[in-house]
Amino acid sequence: MITSQQYRERLKRLKSNVFIDGELVDRGDSRMQGEINTLAITYDMAEDPSLEGITTATSHLTGEKINRFCHIHQNSEDMLARQKMTRHYCTHTWGCILRCMGCDALNALSVVTHEADQKYGTEYNARFLKYLKWFQENDLVAAAAQTDVKGDRSKRPHQQADPDLYLHVVSRGEDGIVVRGAKCSVTMVSHADEILVMPTRAFVEGEEDYAVSFALPADHEGVSLITRAASPRARQQLKAPIAELGSTDSVVVFDDVFVPWDRVFLCGEKELGGRLAVLFALYHRHSYTGCKPAVSDIIMGATALVAEYNGVERADHIRHKLADMIGVAELVYSTGIAGAVMGQKSSSGTYIPDVVYVNVGRRHAGENVYHESDILADISGGMSATLPPEGDFFNEKTGPYLEKYMMRNPNIPAEYQHRCFRFISDIICSSFGAVWQIAGIHGGGSPIMETIAILGNYDLEAKKDVARYLAGIPKKKS
Repeated sequence: MITSQQYRERLKRLKSNVFIDGELVDRGDSRMQGEINTLAITYDMAEDPSLEGITTATSHLTGEKINRFCHIHQNSEDMLARQKMTRHYCTHTWGCILRCMGCDALNALSVVTHEADQKYGTEYNARFLKYLKWFQENDLVAAAAQTDVKGDRSKRPHQQADPDLYLHVVSRGEDGIVVRGAKCSVTMVSHADEILVMPTRAFVEGEEDYAVSFALPADHEGVSLITRAASPRARQQLKAPIAELGSTDSVVVFDDVFVPWDRVFLCGEKELGGRLAVLFALYHRHSYTGCKPAVSDIIMGATALVAEYNGVERADHIRHKLADMIGVAELVYSTGIAGAVMGQKSSSGTYIPDVVYVNVGRRHAGENVYHESDILADISGGMSATLPPEGDFFNEKTGPYLEKYMMRNPNIPAEYQHRCFRFISDIICSSFGAVWQIAGIHGGGSPIMETIAILGNYDLEAKKDVARYLAGIPKKKS
């Protein structure tokens, strides 16, 4: 395990391949500092003795203590600890700790590489385990690059006018493969050590070149990161933890990139391409049963606080709306617990959560994202959108006016009320807040994808048999 300072120093050694607004920048660019600060928390809290066994784990490969973000789930206790860790972290970072995607990809790869070896006699799992041991020993950060740009959504990969619209293998050689294409909406890759690339969908005959998975350094030759950075509005006077955070998302371009065989974990096994895509999504949706309740915690806390500041915290309709938010948070968290308890071990020994419980939870979370923000906007009023800039509160002329007219509850300092509204503005009325509202719907798959997963795995015929029995109808013959 390493410290946050060691992580920051490691970033400085990466080659520049990040572009922001047409400019090639280094990873210390001021627009991206919030993301570095967020990721640093995963190193700082791992050193907290009170979080031992939550933010840390024991490697099943070496028996050494490692950061839980580098761990492969061995049982339901691991998954429950991961969920608890995620909720704890995300209440400190406004809803995303950024490192989950890499961990979820590692777990999916640990399963599918083993299944590939069993089915095809390949050596992917041995490669992966060697890579994983090195990854754990260096306490690395990985980004998961899964989503292809997809081109014409009505067409399959092999039907696209441009074959590069899905990342694919261009050539195979004695030393490795060459790949071309792009992955989009890749979170925090600009501050990752490694990129874990996986397929985005299932494949059919003729699409073998698209069934590819591999790992590369984030600054590898031929890889370009076209990046959008988001963070709360900068503050000059009213410093606050949320103002120090941030995130990035990138289009990751692979321009005829060479990948050595020891970093290739799937190559041409089309049946397992879809399996890897779905399994990564399942692990990531379980992560959402930790982070999404944390977002609800933050929004309901802000709602309760602003209601208190406005003097209406005892109103029945407000208490009922808070109960709605509590219901969303704890139901989603409960599905994560159920998914962990009802999961099962794969042939590799890696633990997989229950498909139905996890997808039900993620679907419920995605369908309530805007409802929660709607409640907060309703109770806080329009001030979160029309709050004057920070400087006006410290101007010699306008400051006293705002001190006087911002007051609601006379027992609460005007500064606290100002801070409260500025915080609400950051989370529901800013470009930063909007990014995470959309991520709350589409991260890990939009609600329709969870619906498909639920219907594809739920035993409705068994429910019909219950109805047949109670109605006196004979059981359907198989």
